[in-house]
Amino acid sequence: MAKNKVEISGVNTKNLIVLTKEETDELFKVYQNNHDSIAKEKLINGNLKLILSVIKKYSNRCDNLDDLFQIGVIGLIKAIENFDLSYNLKLSTYAIPMIEGEIRRYLRDNNLLRVSRSLKDLSYKAIKMKEFLTSKNNREVTTKEIADNLGVSEISVIEAMESTYDPISMYSPIYNDGGDTIYLYEQIEDKKTSKDIEDKIAFHEALKKLSLREKNILNDRYIIGKTQLEISEELGISQAQVSRIESNALKSLKKVLK
Repeated sequence: MAKNKVEISGVNTKNLIVLTKEETDELFKVYQNNHDSIAKEKLINGNLKLILSVIKKYSNRCDNLDDLFQIGVIGLIKAIENFDLSYNLKLSTYAIPMIEGEIRRYLRDNNLLRVSRSLKDLSYKAIKMKEFLTSKNNREVTTKEIADNLGVSEISVIEAMESTYDPISMYSPIYNDGGDTIYLYEQIEDKKTSKDIEDKIAFHEALKKLSLREKNILNDRYIIGKTQLEISEELGISQAQVSRIESNALKSLKKVLK
């Protein structure tokens, strides 16, 4: 497989354009105000290089870069459809995790990809070792500690444990205060099919009150489908801290949305 493939899915990657932030913001205004399909297409074509930056990480896990690229396009389109300029984020900051999430789900759910017996065995040993060390030390343990006790590399432990994770359902509840439950799909629905504009405005206003870290963790957990362990590894903090930040963010949303 050519890792430096020039043409992917009929797209010549050498000729891809890259939009500036100003151009991106202007196109978003046109697209979101008028549902302009041409503006949307320009946003997609002007950000295809984001997909290339992601699929490089996964090229050794798939025999067909075209497949990964096409799945990445799905993630990019979802990001564009759900992006809100009021977040004060670059599109790349919002889109890359969504592109990566789609690719990870594809690789995980593709029937042609099967988790090896050795990886499953290592995952089981890692989970048991984590439980033992957590109980022994009375604190959250790192993957490095688990790896050292098992006599394997840290990356092997991470890959083994990731192989057992399931995607989060679109129908996962975001919170429940004893009354009506708010589900994930209700907060990322297509703007064209929104039934309650006031609720959407309230939700966006509530998001503005969260810190960037809180927004990113909620995005990783409920949009991309990452586990708390994955996020803790990426941020270099404990899983308990991730859980606490997530819980506080949801409580903040709950107060505003009451």
